[in-house]
Amino acid sequence: MPETPSLVGLIPARGGSKRVPGKNIRPLSGHPLIAYTIAAARASGVCGAVIVSTDDEHTAAIARHYGAEVPFLRPAAYAGDLSPDIEWVRYTLARLRDEGRPFDCFSILRPTSPFRQPATIRRCWAQFLATPGIDSIRAVEKVRQHPGKMWVIHGDRMAPLLLHPRGTPWHSQQYQALPEVYVQNASLEIAWSRVALEGGTIAGETLAPFFTEDSEGVDVNDWIDWLVAEELLRQGRARLPDVAAPAFPAGSL
Repeated sequence: MPETPSLVGLIPARGGSKRVPGKNIRPLSGHPLIAYTIAAARASGVCGAVIVSTDDEHTAAIARHYGAEVPFLRPAAYAGDLSPDIEWVRYTLARLRDEGRPFDCFSILRPTSPFRQPATIRRCWAQFLATPGIDSIRAVEKVRQHPGKMWVIHGDRMAPLLLHPRGTPWHSQQYQALPEVYVQNASLEIAWSRVALEGGTIAGETLAPFFTEDSEGVDVNDWIDWLVAEELLRQGRARLPDVAAPAFPAGSL
């Protein structure tokens, strides 16, 4: 049987955050947010290494406390508000390779998806391996705000974002009558390393969809998202991955 490709779990956690300051290390249910992604990646059993990419020493210390590697800090040039993912991904993969740790594939596991479970990662990895000819696989879910009901404003006029060729315009139809459209969420993506190292993109050209279930794709990016996450936990409608490490000292967060 062919050897299973190697996979590295990459967790991006730069120090700056505009919408929720310090969100990657902000406490949620007793642990910093990033702890749940580290725990899920480690418990999945499919990652040859779990590496946090950060430009911040404090975040690095927290990541190591919860069992992730931070073998080097991300250069400031790749940690700005507008820095694209390809920069830090390519830098990390290339540096690991140059240090004798090449990986066939990488998965981006963002700390802002705390409800992603180890089983979620295993399910995605199995689907990736079972789908020939793809460059990557990316988590998606059905849209709540359909693009068929979106508008573009031109001065004091507006026009539909998507033009319907004939019949009743999409903006005047019921949601159930509209074509199914999916939006990516931030929970995870997996790609061949060559896509980033040689092609200059984190996704490539041929992508497969990975359908997240229930709360797996919940993304915590602003204060409203944070309140939603806390309420889901309070109502028992979402579950966080088990974290084996003791809580990082609260006064140090």
